[in-house]
Amino acid sequence: MVLDSESGKLAVFQGKHIRKIIHEGEWWFSVIDVIETLVGGDLPRKYWNDLKKKLLAEGYVEVSEKIGQLKMAAPDGKMRLTDYCLKGMER
Repeated sequence: MVLDSESGKLAVFQGKHIRKIIHEGEWWFSVIDVIETLVGGDLPRKYWNDLKKKLLAEGYVEVSEKIGQLKMAAPDGKMRLTDYCLKGMER
């Protein structure tokens, strides 16, 4: 992954863009963008929603503790809330 610490806009992983932002002094990455990059497919948002429900149903309350929502520019340019996770989200 290539991080541009100055811009705070995009990270690049295997040629795909992952939205990121510095929030409270730490890097946060768009969960949807990471899933789209790692898993592929046309519906990363649905994949994430299904996975989140499954993990919560199995008792993984850490999911909601480590995920936040921040406003970031969507592909259409509008600012929208999206799920974000601190660096280290691969855990």
